[in-house]
Amino acid sequence: MAGKTTGEELEEIREAFRKVDLNNDGYICHYELHKLFEEANLHLPGYKVREMIQKIDCNKDNKISFDEFVTMFQDLKSKEIAKTFRKAINKKEGILAFGGTSELSCEGTQHSFSEEERFAFVNWINTALEKDPDCAHVLPMDPNTDTLFRAVGDGIVLCKMINLSVPDTIDERTINKKNLSLFKTQENLNLALNSASAIGCHVVNIGALDLQEGKPHLVLGLLWQIIKIGLFADIELSRNEALAALLRDGETLEDLMKLSPEELLLRWANFHLKNAGYQEIKNFSSDIKDSKAYFHLLNQIAPKGTEDDQPRIVINMAGFNEPDDMKRAEAMLQQADVLGCRQFVTPADVVSGNSKLNLAFVANLFNKYPALIKPESEDIDWGLLEGETREERTFRNWMNSLGVCPTVNHLYDDLCDAMVIFQLYEKIKVCVDWNNKVNKPPYPKLGANMKKLENLELGKSAKFSLVGIGGQDLNDGNATLTLALVWQLMRRYTLNVLEDLGDGQKVNDDIIVKWVNKTLLEAGKKTKISSFKDREISSSLAVVDLIDAIQPGSISYDVLKTSSLSEDDKLENAKYAISMARKIGARVYALPEDLVEVKHKMVMTVFACLMGRGMKRV
Repeated sequence: MAGKTTGEELEEIREAFRKVDLNNDGYICHYELHKLFEEANLHLPGYKVREMIQKIDCNKDNKISFDEFVTMFQDLKSKEIAKTFRKAINKKEGILAFGGTSELSCEGTQHSFSEEERFAFVNWINTALEKDPDCAHVLPMDPNTDTLFRAVGDGIVLCKMINLSVPDTIDERTINKKNLSLFKTQENLNLALNSASAIGCHVVNIGALDLQEGKPHLVLGLLWQIIKIGLFADIELSRNEALAALLRDGETLEDLMKLSPEELLLRWANFHLKNAGYQEIKNFSSDIKDSKAYFHLLNQIAPKGTEDDQPRIVINMAGFNEPDDMKRAEAMLQQADVLGCRQFVTPADVVSGNSKLNLAFVANLFNKYPALIKPESEDIDWGLLEGETREERTFRNWMNSLGVCPTVNHLYDDLCDAMVIFQLYEKIKVCVDWNNKVNKPPYPKLGANMKKLENLELGKSAKFSLVGIGGQDLNDGNATLTLALVWQLMRRYTLNVLEDLGDGQKVNDDIIVKWVNKTLLEAGKKTKISSFKDREISSSLAVVDLIDAIQPGSISYDVLKTSSLSEDDKLENAKYAISMARKIGARVYALPEDLVEVKHKMVMTVFACLMGRGMKRV
């Protein structure tokens, strides 16, 4: 396919593919393609998008590979919509290409990366870790050079950034910080990658060696995921009840809770623009290029001096009437700097409409100056804002780490059409007939719910246990039954990994327990477990002993509490155990509290993942 285009065209298409591939997994899914058409102002009906995908998806895997994308690109050349489509993904200044031979691509292909992203991420990291003595050997980095790609090579910066985004994900005691050998560096990178996966980053195609070698496209892709998770953490109703101020007439809290962080940010910006008497924006790309919306947004959110702890900050609007776009953008960013928010974008990023970096810029504005007041309306049912449970968060992060599309932001709402469920089916080797059976989004306005229900009923017919769980249950967001299904999927996925390592031999709980005890005994350890409900597990000592049995000498026993354990002591042990499991290469999703409270389902996954790591020993 690629032979029909010139070398120059092929590079243009490759760059276009990279921009559309939002989650950097090497494929484009239906959701990503539909988003692209929206950004290109091509409001094609859902059936047209589905027809296009069916036409080019040659191998019927429900994903669009690069070669299939080339076919679509060539087809669009001869159509009237080509200019608009290509304009949405055309090359921008600042894209650099370099040779690469990673598993993500065929040998000799070129990967590209954005200088703008490098510049933005370096400045963000420099500011965020400025006072961290553990990073003094690499910071500050020069945003105009490739020092970033070398700086992440020992894993310390990545571990620190993960903890900034989701505090306490990594136990600091487990990070190797001095006298870094190649082995200790690899341990840090394993710790970073497995911890990133645990907070929901998609790292399937990234290895420790890729980061050690500083492969730019992989480093930037991982950093963006980590930074984005941190930026979006508080853009969620249960963590910021003042977001209820964004409710529109006729809406309930449930309606608002269904919005993604991106959608909430756009609504937040428009809330303030409406108060300023300025026109609404539809995106953070083409609609903000002239900086005028930003001027009004800054002016609205700047402290007015009415709060005792916040002095008044005046935004100078003089630059609003500057005729030159670049100079106007610079004037706007100078005012953002007055708020301490000149991050992520340069004037060129604003004028070019770099959607990723502008999204980050706006998220940072929200986090520092939301300027929202929680409504006191008696009509609002605040009881709905229970927040996400640990179990729900773990399941959601697990799904996102596998690269499901679209990203799961709200567990129950985002599973109600079964699209994510079907993707998980494929991960556990259950066949899904995407072309003839599955109703794919975007759904028609009339009958959308029926299409979703048809999907859910189809899910029941798959060769997977859904006893007692109906399509209507998932569509209604029944918490108990949805969690039951997702747990079955996660359990099956975990056991499949063990069965693959064991040449297909079936694995169950008893086999895992026997393996754990045998491994502990052979290593001369005194701990053992009777089952995944064994209360002795709450000390985490059996877990750390197993880690030390798998990788002798890896555990620093002097940091552990071993007798007369308080609940705090148990939690500290558990934090250490979970991070050490990840450090030796086990992709553990469970949280320390799961060990302390002996949540048997999550405990099972910890020991299963360690068994998988143990079976990989040479």
